[in-house]
Amino acid sequence: MTEPGGPEAEFLSRVGERVKNARAQRGMTRKLLARDSKVSERHLAELESGRGNFSLLLLRQVATALGVSSAALIREEPDPPVALQHAEALLRRLPPEQLNDAYELLSRRLADREREFRRTRIALVGLRGAGKTTLGALLAKRLEIPFIELDREIEAAAGLPLQVIFELYGQAGFRRLERESLERVLGQHERFVLATGGSIVSEPQTFEQLLSTCFTIWLRAAPSDHMARVVAQGDLRPMAGNREAMADLERILAGRQALYSRADSALDTSLRSVEAALAELTELVADSFLRTAS
Repeated sequence: MTEPGGPEAEFLSRVGERVKNARAQRGMTRKLLARDSKVSERHLAELESGRGNFSLLLLRQVATALGVSSAALIREEPDPPVALQHAEALLRRLPPEQLNDAYELLSRRLADREREFRRTRIALVGLRGAGKTTLGALLAKRLEIPFIELDREIEAAAGLPLQVIFELYGQAGFRRLERESLERVLGQHERFVLATGGSIVSEPQTFEQLLSTCFTIWLRAAPSDHMARVVAQGDLRPMAGNREAMADLERILAGRQALYSRADSALDTSLRSVEAALAELTELVADSFLRTAS
């Protein structure tokens, strides 16, 4: 049984809303859709209200009658912008020999634009306790640009603390919110310093987007420094009931090192004062940001 308010109910509601929107865009009554899809009006009403747990075959019949793909109705991601839908439709009409030309033209245009934006969008990656929030806020103040914490953006979007998000929606739900929040930040700001969550590098699609749109800096530290700083902030969870906490942390760092190393630059914050680390961080972004700002 579908739990009210749960992920399954949200999925069914999303599918139903897409069917309703597609029908409205085409000016089709439910009676007409029922005739063309050979699915009863009662079943369609249940589907559109988010109560109908349709079989894939019936959903395919509805999609065919609406002139859309089944994948468009059931995809997990939010509906793409209209401009993207039109661009996809245009590319699908091109013959194979023209697709390469279109791809190269678009890639060159976007690459030029992204190079400019990357100079003024600074993203800090690394584990908790590396100094992303402290140094990021100070750097943003020095550069007179917004400081953004991606985790806070995720919480604002969900209206829930991170811990509750994980409990209710699991890793998949959190990763979706993380990706959507990053896209929203990129769409709303041309200049910023962004502190990301430590595990963002574990999600390939989101991390690739971060790397391609921001000047990324890996703030790294010794495992003991990571642990000490988190505990000093009043968070005792890493140590609570876990004698293997330090070993776990070392394994996480080792497992993510190759991913963090993909950042444009790196700064070791171990055994350094905040002032010294901030001075070097400012130097790291000078070529990318300050030259453009001037």
